[in-house]
Amino acid sequence: MVVSGKDPREEVIQAWYMDDSNEDQRLPHHREPKEFVSLKQLEELGVLSWRLDADNYETDEELKKIREDRGYSYMDFCEVCPEKLPNYEEKIKNFFEEHLHTDEEIRYCVAGTGYFDVRDRNDAWIRVWVKKGGMIVLPAGLYHRFTLDSDNYIKAMRLFVGDPVWTPFNRPHDHLPARKEYLEAFVQKEGSNQAVDAAA
Repeated sequence: MVVSGKDPREEVIQAWYMDDSNEDQRLPHHREPKEFVSLKQLEELGVLSWRLDADNYETDEELKKIREDRGYSYMDFCEVCPEKLPNYEEKIKNFFEEHLHTDEEIRYCVAGTGYFDVRDRNDAWIRVWVKKGGMIVLPAGLYHRFTLDSDNYIKAMRLFVGDPVWTPFNRPHDHLPARKEYLEAFVQKEGSNQAVDAAA
């Protein structure tokens, strides 16, 4: 139970609206003035987050409980940096292409840092900075992209329900059931009653 008013997740996960500049994708890209986005606002877009003990992930009871509760049976690690990732330049370009998946994307940062950019309901980019100890879940059907920050290093645990399928569907892929389900669950319900049923 956290007694102070500060959410401990905020030390390892921060989010803000991005500017439109074409400068290096690894820069923070804050708007001027800065516009931060709360973890609650991210939750309203379906993005879930935790702060975990990255130094003890092998024995962490909280991680074990999350995996059991959410059915994450598969786990591996991905190290993204020029020295460790084959075809680094090409992979980084691919990760930064706007895309969606038909399953959740679960990433737990056990070392380093990185940016996960997600679209809000009005299609504006929100940059989510994940540091060591931060775990996020991007819902199926949410358009997003990934890049390293200027430190050029992240080691992330990838979790998955069942056999992993890493297929990215680059935008536009609005016809996919996962996209329609995402819009129904997180966009149209907020968009008041004039939202039309996407399945109609």
